[in-house]
Amino acid sequence: MTNSKKALILGITGQDGSYLAELLLEKGYEVHGLIRRSSSFNTERINHLYQGPQDADRRIFLHYGDLSDGSRLVSLVASIQPDEVYNLGAQSHVRVSFDEPEYTADVTGLGSVRLLEAVRLVSPSSKFYQASSSEMFGASAPPQNEETIFYPRSPYGAAKVYSYWITRNYREAYGLFAVNGILFNHESPRRGETFVTRKITRAVARIKAGQDNKLYLGNLDAVRDWGYAPEYVEGMWRMLQVDKPDDFVLATGTASTVREFLDWSFSFVGLDWRNYVEFDSRYLRPTEVDALIGDASKAKTELKWEPKVLPEELAHIMVEADIKLLENSGKDWIDRPKFESGD
Repeated sequence: MTNSKKALILGITGQDGSYLAELLLEKGYEVHGLIRRSSSFNTERINHLYQGPQDADRRIFLHYGDLSDGSRLVSLVASIQPDEVYNLGAQSHVRVSFDEPEYTADVTGLGSVRLLEAVRLVSPSSKFYQASSSEMFGASAPPQNEETIFYPRSPYGAAKVYSYWITRNYREAYGLFAVNGILFNHESPRRGETFVTRKITRAVARIKAGQDNKLYLGNLDAVRDWGYAPEYVEGMWRMLQVDKPDDFVLATGTASTVREFLDWSFSFVGLDWRNYVEFDSRYLRPTEVDALIGDASKAKTELKWEPKVLPEELAHIMVEADIKLLENSGKDWIDRPKFESGD
């Protein structure tokens, strides 16, 4: 069954963007994604969705552009006239944001207002989703919900707070259908390899295969609320299907430490993490966030959204996927179809 809706995804090549593209294609959408120009292919997470330009039924299109280029965003939104716009694009690594605070502020923060302004100017009927983050809560005591005061503890968190408030401002000032999805940590086998959960599960696969014998980490006592990314993109989509725009927290409500995630991951393959993990202060943040635990009661009531995969199962899913990925690495990669250009 086809659907005439069109969606534009900023950050389509990321973890969430790739799962969201899959979901929307399954629902019959025509999907457009923004990618940055690179001399090497950077579409690995969405290559399985490839449709060639000669395909008469093609429903996925990639366009070159960047959240730092406001004029390109205006022209792109004007030409696509999307029903839905999902801003998932960002410099999203919290630790890296301390090293690149200005770039993080520009892309993660100001990029949002550039995109909102493009929507306001040339496609004001588009529904707009802003990817907000639990990092905005920072030092505020858990559990955190839509009414919790923001207290960011990183340049990334601060940039996301700006994006949250500018989204609300455009909703209230211009009547745009603009929502904030305040998502707590959500992971998957497509998570970037420098994020702690994927760093752990990838290390487990390599250690089990005899290719490594050490894993270096920072704060093992940090408490996080880890969910499964494919479930969270369903929540994003649901936020744009309600009658009135609003802001929603998505979370499992489950508290887990990095230490526990280590235990679940290593024990899945019969290993004791204590024999392989060493502390490295270089992975500590200048200002730490001790505990992020979400209360998604509002999403459960109003969106009928509720997560099913909890952290221990998530760790097992990711370890199993990384073991398979390691076993298949280097096989048939050259024969896989790849998106070759924008537009």
